[in-house]
Amino acid sequence: MAPALRYVLVAVLSAAVALAASHFARGLMPARHGSELHQLMHDRLDLTAEQQTKIDQLEKDFSNTRTALDAQLRESNMALARAIEAEQKIGPKVSAAVDASHMAMGDLQKATLAHVFAMRSVLTPSQQAIFDREIARALTSPNNT
Repeated sequence: MAPALRYVLVAVLSAAVALAASHFARGLMPARHGSELHQLMHDRLDLTAEQQTKIDQLEKDFSNTRTALDAQLRESNMALARAIEAEQKIGPKVSAAVDASHMAMGDLQKATLAHVFAMRSVLTPSQQAIFDREIARALTSPNNT
């Protein structure tokens, strides 16, 4: 395989893995809190001051966790790119790097779900019902497939 083609292949595969992880996380937390979920939490649930304080702290904590997990995912993608470049086939290094990338994506998904459930625990039962419907809608929306 020509060196230039090899680098293009590595770049394309790395981008595909990163895109898949990002897409998956977006399905759970639309636009990283930036739009639908943020609007739901702050505009439609009529949070008390105490709930707002707790939610703000949860969001701050998750932001730090998310930053660390994003870095872990980027590193696993770089390791995958290096393995692909080294082996130029699905060999033991590529397979191990793919597994590590999947672990990083899984860690991000688990942390995102933990955050969703932590926010939910702050809500009243009637707020939880609205929250649950919106999370289900976000996960099943055709825009997230």
